[in-house]
Amino acid sequence: MYLEIAMFAYFVVLFLTLRDIRIFKRTGYLSYRKGALKGLAASSLILIGAIAVEVKPELGLLIVLVGLFVNRKGTREKVFTSAGTLDRFLGKTDYLKK
Repeated sequence: MYLEIAMFAYFVVLFLTLRDIRIFKRTGYLSYRKGALKGLAASSLILIGAIAVEVKPELGLLIVLVGLFVNRKGTREKVFTSAGTLDRFLGKTDYLKK
């Protein structure tokens, strides 16, 4: 069960990282680039925690938790004005790079 929790956290962080990359490519806002880089570091740490879960579950889940704290993004520019829920979920923005 611990491995499933760790892998779920890994895929969620990876999805949010890919979403940040897509928003950065569309808008060019540097806060989304910074968020994507944080997401890459966090996903690597979470993957290490998922591997460590097999050896010692408590330590592995602690590493996963630290990786989730690393993934905090901070303040961002507003890129969604009239987008629906699915568009926001997938990272489709209303603003494009000039």
